[in-house]
Amino acid sequence: MTNTHVDYQLSQLDQLEAESIHIFREVAAEFEKPVLMFSGGKDSIIMLRLAEKAFFPAKLPFPLLQVDTGLDFDEVLITRDSWVERLGARMIIASVEDAIAAGHVVDDGKTSRNRQQIGALLNAIEENGFTAAFGGGRRDEEKARAKERVYSHRDDFGQWDPKMQRPELWSLYNGRIHAGEHMRIFPLSNWTELDIWSYIHREQIEIPQIYFAHEREVIERDGMLLSLGPEIQPKGGEKVETRMVRFRTVGDRTQTGCVESEASDTAAIIEEIAVARVTERGATRGDDRFSEAAMEDRKKEGYF
Repeated sequence: MTNTHVDYQLSQLDQLEAESIHIFREVAAEFEKPVLMFSGGKDSIIMLRLAEKAFFPAKLPFPLLQVDTGLDFDEVLITRDSWVERLGARMIIASVEDAIAAGHVVDDGKTSRNRQQIGALLNAIEENGFTAAFGGGRRDEEKARAKERVYSHRDDFGQWDPKMQRPELWSLYNGRIHAGEHMRIFPLSNWTELDIWSYIHREQIEIPQIYFAHEREVIERDGMLLSLGPEIQPKGGEKVETRMVRFRTVGDRTQTGCVESEASDTAAIIEEIAVARVTERGATRGDDRFSEAAMEDRKKEGYF
């Protein structure tokens, strides 16, 4: 007699996808007013793709939120708008400029727009009454994110206390909050940069072109290659050079560096990432270099 039993096992990517979809559905069922933070970067695009799968064929049961620093790369904004239009999603823009004008954020001329996002984000969450906000943070990115839970509690000031995190045994999540509090939800917590690129490759997902190798005028400053632009001009003995580069992460263009690379497609990027020994944030984000605890300090204040 022929044995027709076949062991059914999910691949690593399928397991990660299933876990993330489960988290999206749990949050949609448990929280009154969730929102998905969507910048148009690769991680937020993966989140949006997973959310699309979680609720298909229905539309997303929550809006999208972007904190606009006014210093985003044009290529990222174009891709952001393309995704929003395709899905017919509702997009809320929280502008740092508007927050400064309204007095919610103080511009002292020294603080980067990246850090000033905190006030704009917390104001948007309070004004709209959001009780949960999906973020694209991953544990492999940075030390502070490595110790953060999937459900990350924020008090009524929007602050995070790493010593007061809730246990998540057997993937059971405690979403209980009091009035004025909210949760940050991280569906990609267990993904790595290599997982993200493998998923982009498998699903043929649209992402901004600046993630792929291209020629760009850059300036080498503080060990990073910064893109020449209105806010970034040579000073001292710095020279403008044209190099073949790509971005591993995108954000405030005054704080985000690129890396030299010849990887012009997802397969080549996967090969490149497989041998990388520095995370994308550690290699290219100036705002994480202020101190060893720069990210954790910002998160305690309400950062993503």
